[in-house]
Amino acid sequence: MFTINDNYLKLQGSYLFSNIAKKVAAFQERNPGAEIIRLGIGDVTQPLAPAIIEALHKAVDEMGNAATFHGYAPDKGYEFLRHAIVENDYKARGCEVYEDEIFVSDGAKCDCGNIQEIFGLNNKVAVCDPVYPVYVDSNVMAGRTGLYNPTNENYDGVIYMPCLSQNNFVPELPKEEPDLIYLCFPNNPTGAGISKENLQRFVDYARKIGAVILYDAAYEAYISDPDMPHSIYECEGARECAIELRSFSKNAGFTGVRLGYTVVPKDLKSSEGVKLNDLWARRHGTKYNGAPYIVQRAGEAVYSPEGKAQLKTQIDYYMKNAKTILQGLKDAGYTVYGGENAPYIWLKTPDSMNSWEFFDHLLSTVNIVGTPGSGFGAHGEGYFRLTAFGTYENTLKAIERITKM
Repeated sequence: MFTINDNYLKLQGSYLFSNIAKKVAAFQERNPGAEIIRLGIGDVTQPLAPAIIEALHKAVDEMGNAATFHGYAPDKGYEFLRHAIVENDYKARGCEVYEDEIFVSDGAKCDCGNIQEIFGLNNKVAVCDPVYPVYVDSNVMAGRTGLYNPTNENYDGVIYMPCLSQNNFVPELPKEEPDLIYLCFPNNPTGAGISKENLQRFVDYARKIGAVILYDAAYEAYISDPDMPHSIYECEGARECAIELRSFSKNAGFTGVRLGYTVVPKDLKSSEGVKLNDLWARRHGTKYNGAPYIVQRAGEAVYSPEGKAQLKTQIDYYMKNAKTILQGLKDAGYTVYGGENAPYIWLKTPDSMNSWEFFDHLLSTVNIVGTPGSGFGAHGEGYFRLTAFGTYENTLKAIERITKM
């Protein structure tokens, strides 16, 4: 008789955003005439930029010609895309990253969940709290944690680094030494950024104790503060202790196209001298067949002069939404954070409501969907996340409804 991976039984309910979708669907069924504004899931709403569409069309035409047809992509991704990534995302910022350290994939979410496979199950994991659920859940599935403890709403065996208003939602160094440290900046869900000085502290700490930082930089394109690093490799010594995960979803609107990449420096080795670049290459080659040629050509167009200009306009559009939400909520008397270097607004729930109570209140009273902070961890309780990825028209409507609520 077969058995199951009983680590899955440790997971709490369904995935956060699946849970939200079910609740919203049930509300819509009961209230078919309600005009729901969705500011919950971080999905973009603006169409792909013209330069990207042009590249897609050209690549599709190539696929229809035997002379220019492409089958399986190279394991790490096409050289033309990896070259563009290195030149624009790293060399342009003075970072030492090489093309054979870039692994192209179908998105950062998959890589965030899969990267833990190359590490031993005895590794101790540290995460921010609140945190993007994939970091924790994927380690639960692997068996790297204990059971869920309903008393403190944490998993036994995980080191939680509280992100609080008192520390500007940037965690302190953990008191217990971890082996793997997950960091995401600009942060999902709080919208907080991290200074180069604070990020350097984590790099120095990781090198000192022999830990690896798994750095999710999915929102780096939204940074406007010149003192905030766009990559962890802007910090001295990061090549020896950090893996960086990037996405085209939020900077180029690829949520429905799917493209991302992970950087694994060749300087990053285990205590036995094993290169993590080799391990990830082996895993990548075995379990992944590569992002489609047409999608990688679209990714290349992101770095063209036209693509850069068009995407800056798109990012400015979303950050205008963020500013509108941030100011509107402040004017309405809410305590709010984020929205300046990230497309997320993190607000304190009013009237001592917990996160899910405010979710229900917002949905039923003004038909707006957000994300309960408690879904991101115990220290997210009493907070709520709104996203700036809606249309500007819906953003204005949402703020008008909330301020009148």
